Amino acid sequence: MKKFWEKRTGDFLYRACIFDLDGTLANTLDSIAYFSNAALQKCGYGTIPAETYRTIVGDGADMQVRRMLDRVAGKGAYSEEEFRKVREIYGALYGAEPTRLLRQYAGMPETVRGLRRNGVKTAVLSNKPDAWTKAIVGFLFPQGSFDLCWGQRPGLPRKPSPEGALRIARELGVAPRDCLYIGDTNTDMKTGAAAGMDTAGALWGFRDRKELEENRAVYVLKEPEEIVRLAVAGGR
Repeated sequence: MKKFWEKRTGDFLYRACIFDLDGTLANTLDSIAYFSNAALQKCGYGTIPAETYRTIVGDGADMQVRRMLDRVAGKGAYSEEEFRKVREIYGALYGAEPTRLLRQYAGMPETVRGLRRNGVKTAVLSNKPDAWTKAIVGFLFPQGSFDLCWGQRPGLPRKPSPEGALRIARELGVAPRDCLYIGDTNTDMKTGAAAGMDTAGALWGFRDRKELEENRAVYVLKEPEEIVRLAVAGGR
């Protein structure tokens, strides 16, 4: 794992920061748990403790619903029809009110402002559906906080495919090696690494240090404010 002063380009700067959404930019855990459990109950299943969703989310809504059903029905002990029903209800509930029960991470708005004030480009890349992603970011951050905000949409492979991160880098006009990819799960670390970007693991998010380090996070950060210090001045 690199120290802040070991940035490989020698200029101690990143020209762009690409953020994951859930567990990185926004604390969406209670929101996800609320809509997920509501969908399960509507389909006759039991609920899952909110904290357990930390290990369920991260790879898109389809995978999330399958993991939910594995928990409440037994691994693979459900039909595709049951999966589609829960997935459809979950999508309808969440899509109707994507900002419900959102919580801001302390220091994150100031972090984004600090990056932009220092000329660092900012973007969001999430496996959450595109409309939900834009609604959440627009609710929590002032207009113009991000140069690009992308969720899951047709033609864009889900993370850990690097394609979304690479497309964002191209649109921003920044080489991948000059981008810092920030996330809180193994999926995010794999995404950034596959795109040729340095990765920063967010300990304020849904997963722990062990998962981030095992997936070769270049940096592991304890609080959002460290992002500005790292991206703008290399920790000096």
